[in-house]
Amino acid sequence: MTNTIIFYTDTDTKGRYAARRLGFDGEGELTVSKVSPTLIIADHTAVPDSMRGMGVARALAERLISDARANGQRIVPLCPYVRAHATKHREELADVIQW
Repeated sequence: MTNTIIFYTDTDTKGRYAARRLGFDGEGELTVSKVSPTLIIADHTAVPDSMRGMGVARALAERLISDARANGQRIVPLCPYVRAHATKHREELADVIQW
């Protein structure tokens, strides 16, 4: 997504993706909990009102999925947004989503 920068920070048990969009205040976020080295839970996605409708939540979800694939992880989509995205793309995400 043009003009959107996504950062990832983590601890031993949690992770957080933060998306900033040039020219807009605030940031979108997607948080995860680490169950094991190969299993993570997508907990929560939030985007400020000023950034809604710009594809920020989708960019966060796609980054999470891309990173999980690269790291050999599976995602439990507890977050309603990630769950809806995974349901919509169920076949193409079958390798990374843990239902």
